[in-house]
Amino acid sequence: MSEWAAVDVIDDPQRAQVMLHPTRLELLEHLDEPRSAADLARELGLPRQRINYHLRELEAQSLIERVEEKRRGRSIGRTYRRTGRAYAISTAALGALGTTPEEAMDRFSSAHQIALASRAVRDLAELQAGARAAGKKLPAFASELADALAALTAKYHDEKAPRGRTFRFFLGAHPKPKGK
Repeated sequence: MSEWAAVDVIDDPQRAQVMLHPTRLELLEHLDEPRSAADLARELGLPRQRINYHLRELEAQSLIERVEEKRRGRSIGRTYRRTGRAYAISTAALGALGTTPEEAMDRFSSAHQIALASRAVRDLAELQAGARAAGKKLPAFASELADALAALTAKYHDEKAPRGRTFRFFLGAHPKPKGK
């Protein structure tokens, strides 16, 4: 059994299509702990054959993994769990329909921010997979930058300002993937 990914990023169109089937999404929600097809059939009120079909599809796309296999009489009981604690679908799964920062003309627009966030998801998924394969962790060196942003925010924050606006900040830093 492999270690769970904090976020399993889906960047393949086929993998995304398999995952987004309503029954398979429901199975993934229930596979936060190891369960068998029989357990899932009882919990969801669906035929075990249908559950087994969807489990095979999920396993073929590495969205779930076998945790245990036991022989019970003439049959083999398999227990599965999902591969990630959470999932995100990268715009890479959309092929030509996915957005890039270069396509957004105004670099301060929401479209540009969405494209940058999408690129970060793709890049981080690639880096995370490489780090996991090498048995390493990605560097978390943005702490000092976060402290500077907190100080800047505190400097200009005025709780008493009428009709003030609340903002969400997202700030990240990661090594640029090779060849990009």
